[in-house]
Amino acid sequence: MSARFITFEGIDGAGKSSHVEPLAHWIRARGHTVIVTREPGGTPLAEQLRERFLRDDMDALTECLLVFAARRDHLRRRIEPALAAGHTVLCDRFTDATFAYQGAGRGFDWNVLAQLERWVQGGRQPDLTLWFDLEPAEAATRRAAARPPDRLERQDEAFFARVREGYARRHAEHPQRIARIDARGPEPSVWAQVEQEVGRRGWW
Repeated sequence: MSARFITFEGIDGAGKSSHVEPLAHWIRARGHTVIVTREPGGTPLAEQLRERFLRDDMDALTECLLVFAARRDHLRRRIEPALAAGHTVLCDRFTDATFAYQGAGRGFDWNVLAQLERWVQGGRQPDLTLWFDLEPAEAATRRAAARPPDRLERQDEAFFARVREGYARRHAEHPQRIARIDARGPEPSVWAQVEQEVGRRGWW
């Protein structure tokens, strides 16, 4: 079966997004169809919710409900149909981000997030999650050089330290699914880790 669901995770500035298209090219070069998408987003409705999520002030519960609503539409309209058609889906963020940002970063109840995960996703989980791990201070320097910050990117370093801890917790809970990528080095060395993690699974 060639259809796989691979997600990219990490704090803002860790460099995860710059490796989505290279991996898509790597898989396509082996003769497979790849769908590239993101969260929040991926469908017209979910993209509208993404815009509000990144722009408007809201509490942690509202953030959680908004991202899970967007995720439900994304799953129904794009991710599940693509996987059913035998395509591979690469997604820039998925539910691990909600646990890391809203759960650890905002201090929202981890058990409530787990219940929402079950309701919205059923049994759907990524086949592989690439977690780009980077110190918050270095990530902040990269963000500042790249773009104006959105609502979440304006949070302080302590917030991103908690988010990183949230990713570490998810990694500990799902060690077979989540692969840690050391994101400190230059892009070629980071890409080599991505290629190794995907290649060693022998899917293509």
